[in-house]
Amino acid sequence: MSDVVPKRRASSLSRILAVFILGVLAVPTVWSQTRPNAKDLLRQMTLEEKIAQLSQLPGFPIPEFAQQVGNPEDVVRKYGAGSVLWVPDAKAMNHWQHIAVDESRLHIPILFGLDVIHGYHTIFPSPIAMASSWDPKTVEAAQTVAAREARAAGIVWTFAPMLDIARDARWGRMVEGAGEDPYLGAAIARAQVLGFQGTQPLAADRVLACAKHFAGYGAADGGRDYDSSYIPDEEMWNTYLPPFKAASDAGAATFMSAYMDLNDVPASGNHWLLTDVLRDTWKFKGFVVSDANAVHSLITHGYARDGQDAAEKAFTAGVDMDMASGTYFKYLPDEVKQKRISTQQIDAAVLRILEVKVQLGLFDHPYIDETKMAEVLNRPDHAEQARTAAQRSAVLLRNEQNVLPLDKSKIKSIAVIGPLADAQADLLDTWGAMVKPGSTVNILQGIKDKVGTGVTVEFAHGPNIRRDIPSLFEMIPFLSVKEQPKQSPEEARQAIDDAVALAKRSDVAIVVLGEIALMAGEAASRASLKLSGGQQELLEAVAATGKPLVLVLVNGRPLDISWASEHVPAILEAWYPGSQGGNAIADILFGDANPAGHLPVTWPRSSGQEPLYYNHTLTQAPEDAPNFTSRYWDVKSTPLYPFGYGLSYTTFSFDNLKLNQSEAKVGSTFDVSVEVANTGSRAGDAVVQLYIHQRAGSASRPVRELKGFQRVNLAAGSKQTLHFKLGPEELQYWSPVTKKWVVEPEQFDVWIGDNSQANLHGEFKLTQ
Repeated sequence: MSDVVPKRRASSLSRILAVFILGVLAVPTVWSQTRPNAKDLLRQMTLEEKIAQLSQLPGFPIPEFAQQVGNPEDVVRKYGAGSVLWVPDAKAMNHWQHIAVDESRLHIPILFGLDVIHGYHTIFPSPIAMASSWDPKTVEAAQTVAAREARAAGIVWTFAPMLDIARDARWGRMVEGAGEDPYLGAAIARAQVLGFQGTQPLAADRVLACAKHFAGYGAADGGRDYDSSYIPDEEMWNTYLPPFKAASDAGAATFMSAYMDLNDVPASGNHWLLTDVLRDTWKFKGFVVSDANAVHSLITHGYARDGQDAAEKAFTAGVDMDMASGTYFKYLPDEVKQKRISTQQIDAAVLRILEVKVQLGLFDHPYIDETKMAEVLNRPDHAEQARTAAQRSAVLLRNEQNVLPLDKSKIKSIAVIGPLADAQADLLDTWGAMVKPGSTVNILQGIKDKVGTGVTVEFAHGPNIRRDIPSLFEMIPFLSVKEQPKQSPEEARQAIDDAVALAKRSDVAIVVLGEIALMAGEAASRASLKLSGGQQELLEAVAATGKPLVLVLVNGRPLDISWASEHVPAILEAWYPGSQGGNAIADILFGDANPAGHLPVTWPRSSGQEPLYYNHTLTQAPEDAPNFTSRYWDVKSTPLYPFGYGLSYTTFSFDNLKLNQSEAKVGSTFDVSVEVANTGSRAGDAVVQLYIHQRAGSASRPVRELKGFQRVNLAAGSKQTLHFKLGPEELQYWSPVTKKWVVEPEQFDVWIGDNSQANLHGEFKLTQ
């Protein structure tokens, strides 16, 4: 991403703030230059012009950059630039592009990049939500829309997808990824890259994808954003790298290096990651950009002694483009002159960037046609796709006595309660609110529109919720996500009393709780997963009225809902559902859509269990041992809800698990089939999941590993036989003993069901 960096790094606030202030007008001129050959162009460039192509400039003057380099516009006039970021306005992009094309010596156009994470104008559900759909086709379609809208607005490069595996819900950026599992993560990664880039990666309605943050960022100590990660080789290869490998194989044009130390070597100066793995092992041909200011921050890490050393270490490790710090621009020329970096190394990096610009057609069409933007951004089918995606992403966690779906013909009054029920920007998450979002339907409005005038819908906000430590994002005056206003204890108490009174005079209470957008995402880690700001008290007070109660969660991570899981009959996890979130949630609440999302993360009982994930090793005292009680004396070791879990308004059965062979040699492929039946009274989607366990090997193997899944729609009473393949790719793992990928002769278990605790079991054996 063009991630906002902590205050100890160069003034991130001033950078983001200026994005929203910049609005320079420019009128595009006719451009007729013939598309050049990248190698011919490279031969014409001075050293300074080459290094300018390795520099990503902030789209406005900031003091720190000016001290290093000077005014960014002057840099472009004199030398050009590889990229400019944090400029979401089309007029401003045309202004910058005119400087590069009309005023620089070689007329090389600029790449404009922005954090288009899950939508540009039409905001889709946040990535953790999209992963909950277990539907790569839905994910690919969503990012296709995001790419189409971003490209129409002049953005050719998105700093997405984020592919960090997250096993600790305290880490705020869990919301931006696909959860804890490498197999699901790889499938979602592949879908996102194909959505952004297409099969023709540089088509006119597509954008360059950027796989980030390479790699291990999600393993930060204690779930604290930016903190160090310590990951053994076995975990890197088997858990944290597979989504990035899938993105590379899918053709991701760029990678982004991460902020944190990885085993005491910062990821943005880590030769093993950026060269040994990415280029030498995976044969990646694109270019690597640092995270924001990450090159200069090698000094802060204590890894580089000064800017000169930072530039040398980052570049030789494999970072091609310096995001916004100016370190390359200032110091790389001297590195070449002192022969610590060769001209050939510089040329190779520059050529990768020039070739992308040529392939994108920027030399042919460098400017944005602003007259065509509105037509693309406001396509009705985009909103419909966002609504469908939110329906498919919601996870029904609990539905005792079939409280859901609600029957509006039997309800005369509804109390909609909670500090997120009337939220709009908070439904988008922070990144969704930082681009150019269109109109958003909140949950209160979605419910009102759904029931019409025949049902009375009243609203009570309840107590306001805020972070204990303010977010740096909140200080951006034009950002639509904000903290809720402070309240006195008396005001908060009155807000709860008002909500209770409303619930008492209503037939049904729908309580919408969770996290405002600023509570999840970058710089939004938290020590406790409890409902904050009086929300738990509000929930308990409304539940005490005895009225039928539905809890809707809007959030970016699992929260501590242990009390609710015992006392609230219906719980729907909506995540941050995007622009059409209110309509989609209303569709589910009233039965016009059947929920089928499943958890991409293990849901803990409390924050004290974190990190918690399903694919752990058995250990010497496994949880299924006869005498096992708990690893803690104050809480069960098991999760509240397991990985892969999700309910539906119908029911499914899984029978007749069959393998086409019970024994085969290493290198063989097994066909595994299962009969799935809809045993309920209405149509619905089953998310069928296959897990394996290797009973012994050169290393301890996880208790279970996801190795296949399919989402399938079944009519009431219907059956379908599904097939899965288990071959060398699914059965291999990176062994810490042999230091290589292995498929070992051994006995294997296989389970199929609708979550990671599935009990339909089979087994097979691999032989030499």
